[in-house]
Amino acid sequence: MSVNSTVDANYRFIAANQEVNARIAQRQQALTLYVTLTVSLLAALVALKPGEGGGKLPIEWLVLGFPVASTCLAFLNYKAERSITNLRHFLSALERLGNAHESLPSYNTDPKWALGANKARRFQDYAAAVLVAGGNAIGLAAVIKIYPERMAENPLVVWISILVATISLAALLLIPKWSYKPTPEKRIK
Repeated sequence: MSVNSTVDANYRFIAANQEVNARIAQRQQALTLYVTLTVSLLAALVALKPGEGGGKLPIEWLVLGFPVASTCLAFLNYKAERSITNLRHFLSALERLGNAHESLPSYNTDPKWALGANKARRFQDYAAAVLVAGGNAIGLAAVIKIYPERMAENPLVVWISILVATISLAALLLIPKWSYKPTPEKRIK
């Protein structure tokens, strides 16, 4: 016995819209994760300072945690942005069913609304970039101040950290280039 089941466009729209909101929440959670990791790394650097057991520990590896956390934030933001973009393309197609976008406001179809949402979300990207720049700068400054001899012996660790942090910062600033943009109108029946 075969059961033919259909899911109407309204249900699909609601589900996709809820998924967009979940992805936006994931971006917020990624920022929280980044801040938690950065503060934890700073606390570890301070707790392990020389003279209190930190002289023999591989602090050089701990320093690399700052750019690794930044890179993870960039990856998570990219994943969320791509998911949001795909879902908004889907929502746009649903808004155009039966040419409904011509008689109803269409958040994902009308460039006024869609591009406005992108501009608002851009502040999330600015916040991430500021946190990455600040977190890495504070982390590197702390390690150079607390462990000057160790960092002088291993300048490559500092340069690798700076390079990776700079790449992750650039990625965070480029991610909005891939955000959703309304496509030209298509007639969907």
